[in-house]
Amino acid sequence: MAFDIPSFHRRAVETPSHESVDDMRSLLVDTLEDAGEHPEVDDLGNVVASRGGDDGTHVLLNTHIDTVPPHLPYERRREPPGLDEAVDGTGGDEGEGDIVCGRGACDAKGPLAALLDAFLTVTPGDGRVTLAISTDEETTQTGGAHLAETVDADGYIVGEPTGLDVCTAARGQFEGTVTIHGESAHAADPGSGHNAIRAAAPILQAMESYDDKKGPGEHETLGYPILTPSMVEGGEATNQVPAECTITFDRRSVPPETSESFCADLQAHLEQWLPDSMGLTVELIRPDTPFPEAFATDADAELVRTLQEASGGGVRQFGAATEASYFAEHGPTVVFGPGELSDGVGAVAHSKREYVRLSEVRTAARAVRETVERLV
Repeated sequence: MAFDIPSFHRRAVETPSHESVDDMRSLLVDTLEDAGEHPEVDDLGNVVASRGGDDGTHVLLNTHIDTVPPHLPYERRREPPGLDEAVDGTGGDEGEGDIVCGRGACDAKGPLAALLDAFLTVTPGDGRVTLAISTDEETTQTGGAHLAETVDADGYIVGEPTGLDVCTAARGQFEGTVTIHGESAHAADPGSGHNAIRAAAPILQAMESYDDKKGPGEHETLGYPILTPSMVEGGEATNQVPAECTITFDRRSVPPETSESFCADLQAHLEQWLPDSMGLTVELIRPDTPFPEAFATDADAELVRTLQEASGGGVRQFGAATEASYFAEHGPTVVFGPGELSDGVGAVAHSKREYVRLSEVRTAARAVRETVERLV
């Protein structure tokens, strides 16, 4: 059966996948099987299907089927939603207009529809094309990391909303905590203890100066890294000197910094600002799950040039962390797809006004198909 982008995209957006991806995975597997393909579901729930031979170039197409909450209903309209306009499924003219709204419309069921169309319609030569769809990109990203380790390819196209630009680099993203260790005491006699919350002030200042004094510096493509304190928690009672204070942070890294090296470097910097009577530890949140590291693909790589010529888009960095970083360890990797993270009005992906243009989904599908055919 012929693959129809608007029909599949509608069914995908109508299928909630913010709590469980089971129904969305079934839709994807059924669609592939109806097209005569033989998809496999791996041990982590990823969907993998391949076409072509084994003697030429191998290109892998990846995106994800999970979405952030809450689910937003499918809606089709002529104009994008306004900043204060939530999608409720009641607006617009059914079947008309280029705009599709709903959760996952652009992140990443629009890119999924484009990659799926390209995969099903490409005519490989001696090479091979693999569709590898992960299930937990919005949370732990174990699926994408597993695919990168188990499916070897010569080039990788990762579907995300890029406005049809070819993105060759992205900052890494990981989260952690800075825990200050003091000593509790009665608030009536604060001098007999060591107030961890009071020590948080110079530590926060030291976090502001970290990149100037210790960080990796400016990257030629990605610019400077970003360190953001995002939560502060401490104390157990109003009449007690707090023995502990925890600062949670978000780190957007650039090469050559890695999540493995960052904690020790930050801790060494912060300890210089801490009173001798106190201790301090810096740790990653979820240390047993993968973190997307910063990556940068050479803009002159054949994959980049071919996709840019086919799409007509620009070449730039991607504005968010992505599973592309896992694949970039193994070969040239780009992030590409229809839709945008934000537009001139405000946030699009992950927002209450999420939308994508069907015309962009079709353009993305054509560009990926032409790229894969030229390479494989």
